[in-house]
Amino acid sequence: MGMDLRAPRGTKDILPPESYLWKEIERVVDEVALLFGYDEIRTPIFEQAALFKRSVGEETDIVSKEMYLFTDKGGEEMALRPELTASVVRAAIEHNIVTKQISCSRLYYNSAPMFRYERPQMGRQRQFHQFGIEILGAVSPLADLQVIAFSLAVYQKLGFSNFHLKLNTLGSQSSRERWREELVKYLQFNLDTLSEDSKRRLETNPLRILDSKNPIDQAIVQGAPEITDYLDEADAEHFDELQSLLRSAKISYSIDPHLVRGLDYYSRTVFELTSTDLGSQDALCGGGRYDTLIEKLGGPPTPAVGFAAGVERLVLVLSKLRGGEIARPKPDAYLVIADKEGQEVGIQIASELRNAGFSVIYDLLDRSMKAQMREADKSGTRFVLLLGSDELAAGEITLKMMDTGAQERISQENLANRLKNP
Repeated sequence: MGMDLRAPRGTKDILPPESYLWKEIERVVDEVALLFGYDEIRTPIFEQAALFKRSVGEETDIVSKEMYLFTDKGGEEMALRPELTASVVRAAIEHNIVTKQISCSRLYYNSAPMFRYERPQMGRQRQFHQFGIEILGAVSPLADLQVIAFSLAVYQKLGFSNFHLKLNTLGSQSSRERWREELVKYLQFNLDTLSEDSKRRLETNPLRILDSKNPIDQAIVQGAPEITDYLDEADAEHFDELQSLLRSAKISYSIDPHLVRGLDYYSRTVFELTSTDLGSQDALCGGGRYDTLIEKLGGPPTPAVGFAAGVERLVLVLSKLRGGEIARPKPDAYLVIADKEGQEVGIQIASELRNAGFSVIYDLLDRSMKAQMREADKSGTRFVLLLGSDELAAGEITLKMMDTGAQERISQENLANRLKNP
């Protein structure tokens, strides 16, 4: 009995024509990165598990429930990366990308695979891909603005116009401690009503209760103390200045006091970009500031800010926005070779045309001319090149324009020039 081999649950094969959408997204991210002056970074897909425990936080769902862990043959605990900021920071420290002498680094990653063991659903996989940026070394709200502007530029280039920015601040450590104290008091007062998950979080990570999807928790959270009432002067100034910059850049936003993001390393600015085209799973991307993470992982004190965006969800929305149609690139020419005698010359012609920048396909199945012509028609090609025995003997080729049906015999030597000037 044969084995029933399938892609693992929560993963998917990216097949044509969908793969063309992925390539388009990757191309647009590369273009925007070039416009903004960012350099690409690529890190290993697995790291020491300790990296994520220390950065993302032991009590987050990502680390406590969703991380893919394994012990390698050297007995070291490793993890498939569940997110990329920690990996980028580790690389920046290891390779001295951030030092007292280097003031600011602009880095981006593109369609990088991540892994989380969670329940698969529409647009959410156990192996998923993200693009994003990290600005290391800039404390100014100008950097926060640029992170938001970069993400918007990608979506605008892809044809989106329907998004909204949700914004909050988590303050710096001292502001957050004051707020946390009051928040815990308030939540303890409502302890009996909280969900079991939130009761547990109250001991370990009370801020995450604000992020709870449970309707009972959400009702309690509505009356919770808000961080904006506990900000110190510097934090309040940073948040006010960012809002002023957003208004100057004509980027509309709303403040969501319950937006905390799911990772422990955030400080000050946090944001989410949403789209109504996505239905209930509406976040396109999210990010924020993590001013203490680099120092926490052993680097010099370095402010930092970034965002990450899911590619799978973006592919879903793009397909929807475009009515499910994905444009496949069409070949410039289909070369029909009538018989075996013409194969050697045909291969040379195809090679020369490709060197001149034309895409050329020809039959690989030794089919009849009639079958090759059918295939050429189906391919959507601009030109059909016919190499029969007459053409072969004369050193010529028959060129057929598929849009008009007109055809002519020309010398093989002049073919590339003729295609350039149809």
